[in-house]
Amino acid sequence: MADSARTTPFDLDGYLKRIGWEGEPRPDAATLRGVHLAHLRSVPFENLDPLGGTAPSLDLGDLMAKLVHSRRGGYCYEHNTLFASALRALGFRVTLLAARVVVGAERIEDRPRTHMALLVEAPGDPQPYLADVGFGAIGSLLEPVPLTADTEFHDAGRRHRLVHVPHHGPLEMWVLEAHRGAGAGWEAQYAFTTEPFEAPDYEVINWHIATNPRSPFSRRPYVQRLMPDGHLLLDGNRLTETRADGTVTVRELTEEAEARRVLEEDFDIDVPAGLSLLGT
Repeated sequence: MADSARTTPFDLDGYLKRIGWEGEPRPDAATLRGVHLAHLRSVPFENLDPLGGTAPSLDLGDLMAKLVHSRRGGYCYEHNTLFASALRALGFRVTLLAARVVVGAERIEDRPRTHMALLVEAPGDPQPYLADVGFGAIGSLLEPVPLTADTEFHDAGRRHRLVHVPHHGPLEMWVLEAHRGAGAGWEAQYAFTTEPFEAPDYEVINWHIATNPRSPFSRRPYVQRLMPDGHLLLDGNRLTETRADGTVTVRELTEEAEARRVLEEDFDIDVPAGLSLLGT
């Protein structure tokens, strides 16, 4: 990691203003839940840098400039690196975790560890929490959940649970599951252990995911935003709006100008000049 990433002071006030959180900044469970949800409601998930052929910088100064002081978002490494810095500035202890995204996978072992999640501890609280503001899926956590197995959690309207699954390693394997509604049941989202990872590990993973021609993030726009009454997703040229009542509306964007307008107006993102969203 570049030296500037270690020495750049974190602007906590600027970050809290960006996410619109006005609570008492103290390292407790209520603050953790509040800033987690506020972050998700304010900073969109997007992969426009990889789509344009650039690996996003994980330098703290660059993350502040992009996600806090500009109308931009980022993907998991950017979101959770920034969020981890905010939590540490608030007085939490944060451990970086690497997870295997297993949505649609037949076996956990078929997927590499490419997702960043966070294990968060508050002073005086014996219960650690799984936090994650950078999972680009509708099954993502809206609020952190206690690291407790086989217990259903309701986080800001979504339903999640953590379960243990067998594997060959020395540490317990945890799987985050999301409930997908009546008749759909539980769906595994990602699997992880509590082995600590460090910032240089993500520099390598970030470069691979951003530049590998087989990575979905380098080939098509993938943008999501948590709305007050639902969830908005642009995947390639398909725009999907999922309302809180379960109503889903899908339409295809056929014109470059339309896709740019949707990102700027509906997702609140300043699209980089010259970037082709639809490959046209």
